[in-house]
Amino acid sequence: MNKGGVGGGSGGGGGPTAAAAAAAAQKQKSLLQRVDADIGNIVDNFSFLVNVARVNDPPVRNSQEAFMMEMRASRMVQAADTLLKLVSELKQTAIFSGFASLNDHVEQRTEEFTEQVEKTECMLSRIGEEAAASLKELESHYYSSAERTSSLPSYSQETMP
Repeated sequence: MNKGGVGGGSGGGGGPTAAAAAAAAQKQKSLLQRVDADIGNIVDNFSFLVNVARVNDPPVRNSQEAFMMEMRASRMVQAADTLLKLVSELKQTAIFSGFASLNDHVEQRTEEFTEQVEKTECMLSRIGEEAAASLKELESHYYSSAERTSSLPSYSQETMP
């Protein structure tokens, strides 16, 4: 019965890296080995229980077989308990890895939006500069045009008191 604890993950939320992938593969391999060992233990003990369960004539032999059956049944219960703990651990891993992937997705989206903000700010800055240049050119053209000078009111003597 392999009851050793398996490590609690690959570290921070820096995204999927080769080290994180290797750690996940190692954890999966370890969990599969534990499942195989526990199921093999249950099957072995059950087959022994079936073989020992034969009815024999001598009472001593029957009490020895009863003791062996109790021992094998106890081992089956222990292996089943280990499998239940493994299932619980797998559920926790699935939940926490779900949160980890959700956090990775949120971080990725945050980076995308930050890049979009930077691009948008650059675009708005460029548009503002172009608008300012166009406005300056239009003002210069307007103030030097003949239309402006002809439409200006003349302040002659009649407007003065």
